[in-house]
Amino acid sequence: MKSGRHARILELISEQSIETQDDLLNCLKRDGYKATQATISRDIKDLRLVKALDSDGKYRYMSPAKNQNEKKSSLKSMFSTAVNSIDAAQNIVVIRTMVGMAQAVCTSLDSLDHSEIVGTIAGDDTIFVACRTVNDAVNLTEELKKLL
Repeated sequence: MKSGRHARILELISEQSIETQDDLLNCLKRDGYKATQATISRDIKDLRLVKALDSDGKYRYMSPAKNQNEKKSSLKSMFSTAVNSIDAAQNIVVIRTMVGMAQAVCTSLDSLDHSEIVGTIAGDDTIFVACRTVNDAVNLTEELKKLL
């Protein structure tokens, strides 16, 4: 039942603009799935869905991109709309975002699997990216600034 619901959630978010958990819950109920808001919240976490800006200028649920080109496109879109600044401090890259957007941006960044990134931590409006070396941090900062 859970896997069927997950598959339907992925179909729904690819077919239409789902902006809230309530929208998703209503669509699932319309399709005959029994779920609660808490279930939907867990499903969103399990599927690693993120809210991202669509072409209409609205934030909607989206699935993490499947291939590298889609991931880069998604990251570029996310960075151009949500990131305020990027700077390096030794081997740490600090990314400042709009309030509430750090975790979504961080998820997109994590999906790229950069070999120079050791790990990331996202707060509400700030992301810390630990790089292997100072040089890796400088290179990553320059690469990410191109996305702004």
